[in-house]
Amino acid sequence: MNSAPNEDNIEPEVAESLEAVAEARQRLAEVPAEMVISNHAMGLYELAAIHLTSSPPDLIESALAIDALACLVEGLQERLGENFEVLKDALANIRLAFVQVKNSL
Repeated sequence: MNSAPNEDNIEPEVAESLEAVAEARQRLAEVPAEMVISNHAMGLYELAAIHLTSSPPDLIESALAIDALACLVEGLQERLGENFEVLKDALANIRLAFVQVKNSL
């Protein structure tokens, strides 16, 4: 007795969701890893900025996001391709903003 799903016993909504996931995976597989990683790095930058500009600023959460960004940028460096310089500058800027916010408290 096999209870594994097959096309005959999957609800249409579930089948549609599975198809959408498969399509998304295929699209993601076509994007260079350096681009995906760079996008995630910018997400960490934005997360740090959100925590720095919250009221009151959340320095602990911001520092974690900055440290994670630094791990990617400083760890991968030129492997990030053409985005490396932009990410390096973004890291320097968010670190400076962190120090300025921390010193203003």
